[in-house]
Amino acid sequence: MRNEGSSDHSWNNMGNDILVKIFMTLNVMDLITSVSQVCSSWRSACCEPILWKKLDLRMLKPSFVCNPPKPYPWSNRLSTTILMSVLKRSLNLSRGNVTFLIFNFFECIRDEHLVCVAKRTRNLKRLILPATWHQITIGGAEEAFKIRMEHMEVIGTYCKNLFELKIDCQFDLELACTLTRHFRKLKVVSLRCKTVHNEALIHILYKLENLEVLNISHCLFIQFEKGSETSFTLYHEPFLTCQTKPCDTCKSAPSVEGVSRSTWYELEQRYWGEDEVSSLAH
Repeated sequence: MRNEGSSDHSWNNMGNDILVKIFMTLNVMDLITSVSQVCSSWRSACCEPILWKKLDLRMLKPSFVCNPPKPYPWSNRLSTTILMSVLKRSLNLSRGNVTFLIFNFFECIRDEHLVCVAKRTRNLKRLILPATWHQITIGGAEEAFKIRMEHMEVIGTYCKNLFELKIDCQFDLELACTLTRHFRKLKVVSLRCKTVHNEALIHILYKLENLEVLNISHCLFIQFEKGSETSFTLYHEPFLTCQTKPCDTCKSAPSVEGVSRSTWYELEQRYWGEDEVSSLAH
């Protein structure tokens, strides 16, 4: 209630710093679809850099495709259209101040999404792509990073000062060689819950001279010379390994046979978000 002779304390006249503190409690969808549309002063407050340090799009759940055709997209075209709209509106409000961007694990990211992010995030320091990031074409990577080469080579060439990297696919010798050629400054690498070729592991240990931490917790190791699979624990630095033997996480990991698609995806999403290296967990 306004008393006689008091100043006007309506929302329209509320100070910018107070508005920003209130807006910090909202999610990105609240900011782009409602709050920023109220008036010019609210839109101005929505552009404050502190609101956009982290752009978390995990709440943007795509329409799930249960039996997708090749190349196995997990979300339909409508979902990718919505994602593009959210990206454009969010990044326009952020004015280039996003430093950390994370997508929903099941989102189907395409070339146009990567290009949109590259053009509007000049201060980006951390990018967590969904499980379907491999569907980005080489042409899309070229347009986003302005250079012609394979995906990992593009990232390595463009991101000269990349120090931490989490791999979410099988780690073989070809990928290890790419890392040692184009990511020479890496200090932290996480391979947790992935299949790791022994020769690839040995390669990065010899070649990555700045490596300080290597997370190989819950990994399945393959030794091709013997044609068999084996798991082992290394206790010296820079390794992070399973803390107990047998490990509960390793025991709970299902084999491909006899596991439903939904159960497998749920486990993959959980492993994607967890990490013994705190800076790589989200």
